[in-house]
Amino acid sequence: MSHGEHQNLIEDEAGVKRVVQDARRVAVLGIKTEDHSGQPAYYVPEYLAKAGVDVVPVPVYYPDAKQILGKPVYRKLVDIPGDIDLVDVFRRAGDIDQHVDDILAKKPKAVWFQSGIRNDAAAKRLADAGIRVVQDRCLMVDHRRYSGR
Repeated sequence: MSHGEHQNLIEDEAGVKRVVQDARRVAVLGIKTEDHSGQPAYYVPEYLAKAGVDVVPVPVYYPDAKQILGKPVYRKLVDIPGDIDLVDVFRRAGDIDQHVDDILAKKPKAVWFQSGIRNDAAAKRLADAGIRVVQDRCLMVDHRRYSGR
């Protein structure tokens, strides 16, 4: 694999478009609850759900939350039954490292770090494991642009 380890670090528009179009089932790590409807960690997954994406909520806080967006909450990605196309990450860059093992264990097709979030070391670990990674972009914006809806 020549330069292969980085073919999964998606920087080009065609690659981003492909990740978006493949994302039918999306786990949202760090999703917030309805009480935070003004924050991207709630309104981005809410948009995705309304657009027909199967959103799986994985909150980091809110231990009492049993459902978000009408869907059952999971505490770890690895606990989610079935395959995940994409993990959309709403965590500070420095908080991502603690989730990498869980992401690797779940083996999603791709991982998306939301706008303003970059963690190159974590991205490289995921990319080396065969997972496509998009950093520092808003999934809602790109979904509107590329989903064809």
